[in-house]
Amino acid sequence: MRLRLGLVGLSRDWAHRHLPALRVLQDRFDVCGVFGCVPSRCETVAREFGARQYEGFHTMLADPSIDAAMILEDAWYGLAPIHAACRYGKAVYCGSDVFIDPADADDLRRTIGQSGIAFMAEFPRRYAPATLRLKELIATKLGRPRILFCHRRLPAHAATARSLRNGQASASPQRIVDREIMELIDWCSFVVGHPPSALQAFQHAAGGLATIATDGANTADEGATDAESDYVALSVDYSTTDLPRNSILAQISCGSYMSGQWHEAINYRPPAALQVCCENGLAFLDLPNSLVWFDEAGRHQESLDAEVGVGQQLLSMFHRSITSLVRRTCDLDDVYHALVALQAARQSNRQGCIVRVEH
Repeated sequence: MRLRLGLVGLSRDWAHRHLPALRVLQDRFDVCGVFGCVPSRCETVAREFGARQYEGFHTMLADPSIDAAMILEDAWYGLAPIHAACRYGKAVYCGSDVFIDPADADDLRRTIGQSGIAFMAEFPRRYAPATLRLKELIATKLGRPRILFCHRRLPAHAATARSLRNGQASASPQRIVDREIMELIDWCSFVVGHPPSALQAFQHAAGGLATIATDGANTADEGATDAESDYVALSVDYSTTDLPRNSILAQISCGSYMSGQWHEAINYRPPAALQVCCENGLAFLDLPNSLVWFDEAGRHQESLDAEVGVGQQLLSMFHRSITSLVRRTCDLDDVYHALVALQAARQSNRQGCIVRVEH
């Protein structure tokens, strides 16, 4: 079954992830419509695929010749294309450049659930070859994860470059960090196998450290914890009712704290994206294809370059979610769990305490 796609926006990942995947999967997808904030880019893509360039996403999604929407960025219209797709009964592929505020989580989950459409969120870290191989090793050799260290160091120029992408305002630096934190929480949850039960968060305000006192009082200037931050750190508890408390703990951090003037320091010895200490060994991951793991036999380094690319993996799963007779709801649940955890992190940072994550 060949699905007719309508593209809403062209994200920063378009050239290296989505475009190559759509070219490989031409037998499953046909790009029939394009809408975006930069008409010249949309015109180029429409010409390449022989698609129609639309002047509005409502018009495109209402067109019966469109089966599904790839919403790759939010720009000025926010989540409106997702709600429009629900209204017109079109499946949704939600790209990683689309920011969903935790405050909108309940409403969005209810809207998508009531519409009955297929919904897939783009969590590329989950389907990277290194992550999928790690899941195999956890099941066969390494055993259950015990401690995870997950760190994302954003380039100093990333926030500015992305907020001014295509010459117009897009995502604020704070939204970029929030999105990264949400994806890192989801990545750790995917590796562990279930969402977190509690967490505690700290952030470093861009103008100075926002210190949280043990009694819950903010010892920095009032409102500092809600200001723009350049570093966020979380301690995430993955204990469950059938496992003792803190039997699985993740340390997650993300920030853009290096000055752009420190050219040599920016690329010096970056930490592994994910380090997982398991019952029977230890693994180090760098996306998308680098995996080194250790057990009693010593060091093992695997070459995963020949594996199917992340973009192709994601689009293949999207195709199956639409054509399958069984509705796939786990993606919507996973997005919801990650957003609830992000909301709990904000609450923890404001109140200076451990917050239970209610799902």
